[in-house]
Amino acid sequence: MLDKLEKIELHYADVKKELEDPAVISQPQKLQELGIELSELEPIIDAMARYRKILTDIAGNEEIISHESDPDLLEMAREELNGLKAQIESAEQELKLMLLPRDPRDEKNVIIEIRAGTGGDEAALFAGELVRMYLKYADRRGWRTEVLSSHETEGGGYKEIAFGVYGRGAYSRLKFESGTHRVQRVPVTESNGRVHTSAATVAVMAEAEELDLVIRPEDLKIDVYRSSGHGGQSVNTTDSAVRITHLPTGTVVACQDERSQLKNKVKAMSILRSRIYAAEEERKAKERETERRSQVGSGDRSEKIRTYNYPQDRITDHRIHLNISNLPGFMNGDLDRAIDPLIIASQSEHLSS
Repeated sequence: MLDKLEKIELHYADVKKELEDPAVISQPQKLQELGIELSELEPIIDAMARYRKILTDIAGNEEIISHESDPDLLEMAREELNGLKAQIESAEQELKLMLLPRDPRDEKNVIIEIRAGTGGDEAALFAGELVRMYLKYADRRGWRTEVLSSHETEGGGYKEIAFGVYGRGAYSRLKFESGTHRVQRVPVTESNGRVHTSAATVAVMAEAEELDLVIRPEDLKIDVYRSSGHGGQSVNTTDSAVRITHLPTGTVVACQDERSQLKNKVKAMSILRSRIYAAEEERKAKERETERRSQVGSGDRSEKIRTYNYPQDRITDHRIHLNISNLPGFMNGDLDRAIDPLIIASQSEHLSS
């Protein structure tokens, strides 16, 4: 670990030196990249400084204990040494977490797809509530959002919807949301007061940029048609809706939310690229044994990850056996109460493996 930390220190010094180079100062893009890299390295450098100070203090107290004869000084040195040994374990754990291999997708924007599952209209309403929950969470973190495509139901829910979340670290915090979300409550339409169970599936995909994935134009089949609204009524008199099929994988994306065919095509391509990228990343993950055994789940949409129990005011995350109260607050965007423990569980799993 110490060898790796020393290499990071040397690299940090090189980055700082490069940032002061007049040739770099005149290159805005390079300057930005180096600035981001420096800000990512600084927490590790600070943690190293704290770690080394504790080591120095431990050595100082051990020196006192081995040479001092004054009983009071010896007692003080021993007490301080015990406290420092507890601190060094914590500092070492902190550094190990910082040195874990990072998911290269963590800093990316995300595209979230939500589909109503079992439960009919109630499932569609729940899907809509999940959408609003994520939009409020994004707003809390200062991230920008944009609806890319949607199929709204007459009751105000969604049969399916795709939206983008744009902000630094969006994928690192939202990636654990992929899976089946289940709700237990009495629907508004239920006259006998019976609790119903409905579900919606969530897929969180890192937004794929053109550099991440090359899609050849000849591999695409693009169809245009007229948009339609609820019940099939026309909402546009021109062929603005776009359906794109990626022939090698059979992936199909349709987008009709915009009145411009070009805008619909751009949004559909963004979703298509991210779906194909996500499928390829999932294939790679399945090849790694540690990913298959991860206690926070595989992110498969068929996997039940969370239950929202309204009568008991409880959210249960089944992957880490976490129970949280204040369901209204959670649905209002207070997701960090679940996300932080999931991140810690993932880090612990990686450390142990």
